[in-house]
Amino acid sequence: MREISAQRITETVKRLCIEANCHLGEDMRNCLRRAQEQEAWPQAREILGRIVENYQIADRREQPICQDTGVACVFLTIGQEVHIVGDLTAAVDEGVRQGYTEGYLRKSVVRDPLDRVNTGDNTPAFLYCDIAPGDRLTITVAPKGFGSENMSQIKMLRPSDGLEGVKSFVIQVVEEAGPNPCPPIVVGVGIGGTFDKAAYLAKKALLRPVDQRHADPFYRELEEELLREINKLGIGPQGFGGATTALAVNIERMPTHIAGLPVAVNISCHVTRHKTEVI
Repeated sequence: MREISAQRITETVKRLCIEANCHLGEDMRNCLRRAQEQEAWPQAREILGRIVENYQIADRREQPICQDTGVACVFLTIGQEVHIVGDLTAAVDEGVRQGYTEGYLRKSVVRDPLDRVNTGDNTPAFLYCDIAPGDRLTITVAPKGFGSENMSQIKMLRPSDGLEGVKSFVIQVVEEAGPNPCPPIVVGVGIGGTFDKAAYLAKKALLRPVDQRHADPFYRELEEELLREINKLGIGPQGFGGATTALAVNIERMPTHIAGLPVAVNISCHVTRHKTEVI
């Protein structure tokens, strides 16, 4: 049994909150630069250039890439041979509190969805935990802004809707979102499970690098097909038209009930942020 202190978790979460908000992942950078080079529509190419310039400035100045520094979605993969010394949830929340305060990141969490009073420190974190073999703890902080989150949808399809129903729903969600999620976007799709598991899969899909396709050839081809069809919509960067509406479609799937076909679409903007550390 390996012990990990709550204090170490707090320090890691704090650092990842700041890094994720100020430094875009290399996969997203490469994808945006490639999209700029390949985009034929001049206005779209200029907008992509400004997006690239924006993350470069954020890098140099250690400032947030976007003013919406999001809610702190924290994914933990906990080795079953790990013992956390202290309160795990409190440690994560304290890391978020320190990271958002010391990093001068915007606090966007309200204590209740109806009374709308800001908690003042961006807590609580939104925590997702998985158990795995081993004695390591993997922490991923993925700040999620709500311009894109608000455009996400879930639908309980019938099994008879099949593959075509899934494709139609995904494309419909992106089309209805239009310019609102600050395209070019990354589209996370969750297929299967239950109502809540499908949504979890869609959000988890956004953690996969945009240059990494699904390991299963069937779903790899489906991701590529959906990306082509979405980019045919012509929404383009920031909604001004062009061939770059989405940078990637990432699908995650799991078993489901014989009577169900849950599908969730979690949209993320061109600032798809996440940083990971293994301790």
